[in-house]
Amino acid sequence: MATLDQKSPNVLLQSLCCRITGKSEAEVAHQFQYAVRVIGSNYAPTIERDEFLVSEKIKKELLKQRREADAALFSELHRKLQTQGVLKHRWSILYLLLSLSEDPRKPSSRVGNYGALFAQALPRDSHSTPFYCTRPQSLALGYGDRSGGLTASVGTSGISSLGVYTLNGPSPTPQSLLAGQPPQSVAQPLGSRLAWALPISSSPSSALAPLTNRLPLGPAAPSTRVVRPRRDGDTGEVSEAALVRDILYVFQGIDGKFIKMSAQENCYKIDSKVLVCKSLKGTSSRLAELGWLHNKVRKYTDARSLDRAFGLVGQSFCASLHQELKEYYRLLSVLHSQLQVEDDQGVTVCTESSLTLRRLLVWMYDPKVRLKTLAALVDFCQGRKGGELASAVHAYGKTGDPQMRALVQHILSLVSHPILNFLYRWIYDGELEDTYHEFFVASDPNVKTDRLWHDKYSLRKSMIPSFITMDQARKVLLIGKSINFLHQVCHDRTPPGKITSASKSTDTPKDAAELLSDLEGAFQEKIDAAYFDTSKYLLNVLNRDYLLLEHLQAMRRYLLLGQGDFIRHLMDLLKPELVRPATTLYQHNLTGILETAVRATNAQFDNAEILKRLDVRLLEVSPGDTGWDVFSLDYHVDGPIATLFTRECMGHYLRVFNFLWRAKRIEYTLTDIWKGQMCNAKLLKTMPELSGVLHQCHILASEMVHFIHQMQYYITFEVLECSWDELWNKVQQAQDLDHIIAAHEVFLDTIISRCLLDNNTRSLLNQLRAIFDQIIEFQNAQDTLYRSALEELTLRLQYEERKQQREEEGQWGVTAEQEEEEKRRIQEFQKSIPNLRSQFRVLTHFYQSIVQQFLVLLMTSTDESLRFLSFRLDFNEHYRAREPRLRASLGATRGRRLSNI
Repeated sequence: MATLDQKSPNVLLQSLCCRITGKSEAEVAHQFQYAVRVIGSNYAPTIERDEFLVSEKIKKELLKQRREADAALFSELHRKLQTQGVLKHRWSILYLLLSLSEDPRKPSSRVGNYGALFAQALPRDSHSTPFYCTRPQSLALGYGDRSGGLTASVGTSGISSLGVYTLNGPSPTPQSLLAGQPPQSVAQPLGSRLAWALPISSSPSSALAPLTNRLPLGPAAPSTRVVRPRRDGDTGEVSEAALVRDILYVFQGIDGKFIKMSAQENCYKIDSKVLVCKSLKGTSSRLAELGWLHNKVRKYTDARSLDRAFGLVGQSFCASLHQELKEYYRLLSVLHSQLQVEDDQGVTVCTESSLTLRRLLVWMYDPKVRLKTLAALVDFCQGRKGGELASAVHAYGKTGDPQMRALVQHILSLVSHPILNFLYRWIYDGELEDTYHEFFVASDPNVKTDRLWHDKYSLRKSMIPSFITMDQARKVLLIGKSINFLHQVCHDRTPPGKITSASKSTDTPKDAAELLSDLEGAFQEKIDAAYFDTSKYLLNVLNRDYLLLEHLQAMRRYLLLGQGDFIRHLMDLLKPELVRPATTLYQHNLTGILETAVRATNAQFDNAEILKRLDVRLLEVSPGDTGWDVFSLDYHVDGPIATLFTRECMGHYLRVFNFLWRAKRIEYTLTDIWKGQMCNAKLLKTMPELSGVLHQCHILASEMVHFIHQMQYYITFEVLECSWDELWNKVQQAQDLDHIIAAHEVFLDTIISRCLLDNNTRSLLNQLRAIFDQIIEFQNAQDTLYRSALEELTLRLQYEERKQQREEEGQWGVTAEQEEEEKRRIQEFQKSIPNLRSQFRVLTHFYQSIVQQFLVLLMTSTDESLRFLSFRLDFNEHYRAREPRLRASLGATRGRRLSNI
């Protein structure tokens, strides 16, 4: 027996036929001849289109056998096969598999039918004219290759199978109506062969059974009546066949012979001069709506496809519409092919297999619904672009119709693909190439580096797709902003891939569709992973390389007077300088004193990076200002830490420092007043005429000390310490830099408002400053009193010493004139005491009136902590007994508290 290599192709082909059929060589002569004709034919022009139809037949056969799972598996395998270049002649393989699946013993075997089909339909001329070239009017169908690269999946392409267009169940395809009518011409156009390449049954009645069960299309048995075509010279009504021909062109937006577009009414109408049956006219009008819908969608795509400003998202939307129109054109090509078959035969066969308006109405029901959806979507998306366009498409997909929802979801997957590509490039590489401003992250190239975090990047809220939440959009903005902040401000050269592991991006619309189907799962996980990794790395860099937390603590210690020993020692060293007029101060002298205070206190153990930023600032000088009024500490910030300590924040710190510095000065002043009283109390016991004035001074000083102590407690503990504790806890728990910035701003706003430095507490601050001024004035008055009293006491002591010395020398102590002069001076001093008493009484009255007004304002404040401060300032109701308004306010406040309880 000859080997396999020695056998001729004919022998191998005959052996294959024998092996498949199980017959002898003599019995398979007919099949062998058919196989030779198939292999020897030049069938290239229809390979792609026949592959689609054969794959559809295989799926339909599986569905008839109720093998839905196998049909779905076949569809997926066929799709994968199309994407790979393993087989060059896929149609041949599919056709062979379909033929082998039939039972050759059945008379209705598809093998025999296909054999008869190709015995008549195979082209003898390899250059036979395709269908789309036979009619110039049908050039509007073309958008490139109408079958290449398309899948047969109903869920994705939508109008990919004629089997989709059913009404309450499967309906026969247009090609199946020609099952019992073999073509008369051998050299047929491509569209004609496409119509004949669909499945056929053993009898026309069995092929038409599903349709005749739903629509009254006439008798079940096929009619043999033959109507000759109407010639140009004939008169009468327009035939249904002519209307069908016009309707097929109207479906493509082309005016027919009888049905044309009316510009005034914006619809397709039959010419009023044409005689048409009323029923046919109504049916034609209903069918012509598809042409109007087609024109609406086509006009939008033609106008937008060439508009570059429409952006990538808009072009994807147009591409999705093109794809749907492409599937629509495939259906029309099949209908045209059937019409071409009837034209080639020269007669119109009025059987149940012929193309009629009523059958078109049934077959075009689902395409009409889909075109309505596309047209409505086009109207809804007018004037939108980018993320706003994606939001419109997403919103239109919220429907209960599963087919419409699948269509919109398919379009959304194409539309959202560029957006998701923008998003992944932003969160994984920090790159933003949004030429047409479609992405919801905006960049301002005019912003300088020092304001990168605050002003360079922002959200375009109108461009945030509705399927992305605001929290996700904020995280997306923060991720890319963190990457750019690390590279441009922190000068960190770590590749983004080492900061966070880059996940798979949406390389295809299918990936986008899978991602959109799980927005709360896989998509959220990708965003969260990139967000946590990037934010954690950024905070680590700021804390490790730029000492962010140490700088924050330095603000608390120095500008908010938290370093007590340093502040006290600095105030002692600065006192001789600050009592001088502000115009006589020099900054270099104050800077030297500052360095001395640092070296003499625990501040010397701070980081050198922090101490070199601490400096002295002199504020703007006003007439009459002393050094106390213009002195201020300063803290220089730059680089990445300036993102947290902005100019506005440093301005707030300086305002708080000046307030705290003035309050600390008042506390320091009262300490000096108390020291003066304690030191001079024993010295002035020998001057009983001063006892009343000194007692008055002691009482007023006690009131002032109590007031300042309560204010200092409130500022230091209730405001600064509590706010700082909240800030520090938030900073420790912060997940990103924005959280730290927000917590820091809340901290500053809190201490600004509670330290009476905002606009709402301006009246309270004015009253408090008036109280501080009264304390300074009281110090000056008391110093004047002690100075004059000590001078008088010194003179009296000198007089007694001279008197005693002369007596010890054996002389008269004093002369009469000296004694008289001493008495006169003492009398003059005693006469000045009532004036001093009156001065202190006026000062006391003025001070108490200001305090009473301050308490009234505290009682009427909306801040509960300030109302509680008023209780502590007047714990013994000393001021309440003097001020009626205070009693009313206090009663109203207690009433509110009781009602709240």
